[in-house]
Amino acid sequence: MRSMSRIQEEIAAVAARFIVDDGLEFGPAKHQALKTLGLGGRVSLPPNEIIEDAVFEHLSLYGNETQTQELQALRALALIWMKRMQAFRPHLTGAVWRGFATAKSDIYLQLFCDDSKSAEIELINQGLDYQVSAVKGFRGEVVDALSLNIKHPQWGVYVGLHLMVYDFDDLRGALKPDAKGKIQRGDALALQRMLDASAPQ
Repeated sequence: MRSMSRIQEEIAAVAARFIVDDGLEFGPAKHQALKTLGLGGRVSLPPNEIIEDAVFEHLSLYGNETQTQELQALRALALIWMKRMQAFRPHLTGAVWRGFATAKSDIYLQLFCDDSKSAEIELINQGLDYQVSAVKGFRGEVVDALSLNIKHPQWGVYVGLHLMVYDFDDLRGALKPDAKGKIQRGDALALQRMLDASAPQ
């Protein structure tokens, strides 16, 4: 009989494949892994830290130069939109920030607004179509997500862009490292440094 830790390792490995190959987010990838492995809903799911480790392990085994190029292209596109939405203190998060994004990954920007409706008004003023949904925020609270499909200038295909709307006060403490010393989000300046550091010499 497999131990709980062994089962969690298997879930993490399969979830990592869905994240890299299909662009799924952590939550859906975990549940898809459960189905794939034929496990019931009572199984304890591995924490996101374990999933992320499995994702980077998967990339080290099966990733290639294409993934690096795709990541850079998505970061460049994210920077364009961060500048476009700069009035709302955008911070990049998710796979594009953490470094395991592929061409199938969406871009996630967290906006810290003085007025929660101001970001929506800006999208309307720019003539952009978007969908509004309620999602769990990084502190567990429910926040609005404004989702758009944006055309990638390099690829000619559409990429999902999700703008999560937070109050300005939520920015306090948001840049503290997590338990593993990693920063979960970064502003345009931090992203530009990443792009500069990985640019061909």
